[in-house]
Amino acid sequence: MEHLYFDHGATTLLRREVKEAMIYSMDLFGNPSSLHDEGMRAKDEMEAARERVAGALGASPREILFTGSGTESNNLAILGVARRHRNRGNHIITTQVEHPSVLETCRFLEKEGFRITRLPVDDYGIIDPIELEKSLTPHTILVSVMAGNNEVGSLMPIPAIASLLREKGILFHTDAVQYFGKVPLDVANWGVDLLSIGGHKINGPKGVGALFVRKGVRLDPVFFGGGHERGLRPGTHNLSGIIGLGVAVQLAAKEAAETETRLTRLRGRLWDQISREIDGTHLNGHPVKRLPHNLNIRFERVEGQAVMLELNRVGIAVSSGSACSSGKGAPSHVLKAMGQSDEEAYQSLRITLGRETTEKDIDILTYRLQKILVALRSRIRS
Repeated sequence: MEHLYFDHGATTLLRREVKEAMIYSMDLFGNPSSLHDEGMRAKDEMEAARERVAGALGASPREILFTGSGTESNNLAILGVARRHRNRGNHIITTQVEHPSVLETCRFLEKEGFRITRLPVDDYGIIDPIELEKSLTPHTILVSVMAGNNEVGSLMPIPAIASLLREKGILFHTDAVQYFGKVPLDVANWGVDLLSIGGHKINGPKGVGALFVRKGVRLDPVFFGGGHERGLRPGTHNLSGIIGLGVAVQLAAKEAAETETRLTRLRGRLWDQISREIDGTHLNGHPVKRLPHNLNIRFERVEGQAVMLELNRVGIAVSSGSACSSGKGAPSHVLKAMGQSDEEAYQSLRITLGRETTEKDIDILTYRLQKILVALRSRIRS
């Protein structure tokens, strides 16, 4: 049986060029913080990776911090700003549909006395910049809004938000973990102050990420114990992961425009087939303003997890939600924020495409999905 992977929103296949770079890095056994020749060779390779990441984002190398993941980047951005700028204010604004690494960090900060505003979204999962502006106070120090939603794929108006906040001197962080590499991105054009990315969403290694911190933005550390990454991320560097990240980011940025076009076409083909051949289907998220690789669908009368398990049985991997929140039993907080009932939220399936996805794969998925839904719905009727 042919196995097909449609869960690239959870993680991606390590591409050949990245794997080769990481294998090469295994011989660089020196610690990048050491001053002898072996250490300096390792440091040179690490700084070359930093330059690759910076170049891909339109930043300077000094503005790039290496972390252990996109989640850690989000934590460092929010906690770092909150603790550094607490003397200026204690108000942070985010949205109801953020990744758990943002929502749970904000929940933790509430225990430390910070006031958190969680902006509502429309039926597509998108905030209104006017409502954001109304929520600003003289005590607002940070706004954190994700670029593209990890569950339903809807895109937030990042440049518009950045422009608004820049005029008011309020720092702006965006979680671009799902966005980067699928759509061209330049931090200078966006005007954000902090931006998070992760390696394993762009055919890079797991366990490594990066945080863009605009020149002049000051953070407090979250961890302690060394001067690594300008004192903001202590601990011996994950050299192999960083080198792999550098290659993955550089390739993803170079191919982003082509990737966006190809994935948008494939996603359109998949939705056209599913909506035409399977009744009772509803698209979650915006039909146009969405990540090109993301298709989140609600199927009437069946639970998404049941469909996911049946697809897995026939060799197709999809998701019933975010990989960071699946298995907890509760309905998606994103779909609930978009106005769906518990029953509707449980009926949803997330299909995410990637570099390896072909038109043939799309056709096979549609065929097997149709048969599964007919079988599942017939059981309900009987």
